[in-house]
Amino acid sequence: MAPAGARATEAVSEIRVDWATYNPVSLILRQKGMLEKEFAKDGIHIVWVQSAGSNKALEYLNAGSIDFGSTAGSAALVARINGNPIKSIYVYSRPEWTALVTTKDSKIATVADLKGKRVAVTRGTDPHIFLVRALLGAGLSEKDITPVLLQHADGKTALIRGDVDAWAGLDPMMAQAEIEDGAKLFFRKPDANSWGILNVREQFLKENPQIVQRVLATYEEARKYSLANYDELKKSLVTATKLPDEVADKQLKERTDLSYSRIGAPQRDSILAAGLALQQAGVIDAKVDVKASLDSLIDDGVPLPTN
Repeated sequence: MAPAGARATEAVSEIRVDWATYNPVSLILRQKGMLEKEFAKDGIHIVWVQSAGSNKALEYLNAGSIDFGSTAGSAALVARINGNPIKSIYVYSRPEWTALVTTKDSKIATVADLKGKRVAVTRGTDPHIFLVRALLGAGLSEKDITPVLLQHADGKTALIRGDVDAWAGLDPMMAQAEIEDGAKLFFRKPDANSWGILNVREQFLKENPQIVQRVLATYEEARKYSLANYDELKKSLVTATKLPDEVADKQLKERTDLSYSRIGAPQRDSILAAGLALQQAGVIDAKVDVKASLDSLIDDGVPLPTN
């Protein structure tokens, strides 16, 4: 009798994977057809779906329309607490992809200045969590501002157009606003950006452990290739976004570290800190055991290549 993993592999006809401009490794993975090559011999088709933000990736994972999705670690934790059956299995970047942004002529200079202001934000994403934590640090809450709920790219447009006073930004749109419109990052805190995490549907992992292991091995190949071939990495981002080289350079050279892959203590500590801050801010219910939720979210047992 074939082992359960082998039977599950035979039953899989396609693997649905997201790509996102905030996950540069996914761009190389897709551009070079690495997963297609890995699974060609099995007759397994790769379906690519774009995620416009962690919120969208998590929505797709919850609906079962993708099997693997790119998010911020903190966003994955909140989703897991809210009942999204996902497992976090891999680190694709250590980014400083979010900050609080205003226009070049704005008088906003501190988080406290946001009181009573209109702030564009995408709920369920690292920029949203970053904003909540920044407000908490200034003795404020979301009740002290007017959140304007927009997807990231629309938030940037609203800021530049003057429809909002500030924006919880996300690269590469944030880098674009800086370079093309003189936007100011008036509040930055790199440590409060939670890690770029790859998640898998829990059921898919349970039924197809060997496939998940092969996807991660291929992701690892793409991450190492990205580190060794910066020009190709930049070209993949420019191709995907149609943004100028200097915007890509700002995101990739200044604010993206691709030298991590395993979920370990630094990632756990960062995500836990975000979760506890969100609990303090009232976003996560006081009764929730955040540490236990984090333990149930992370599965660091999928082996990665050692070479």
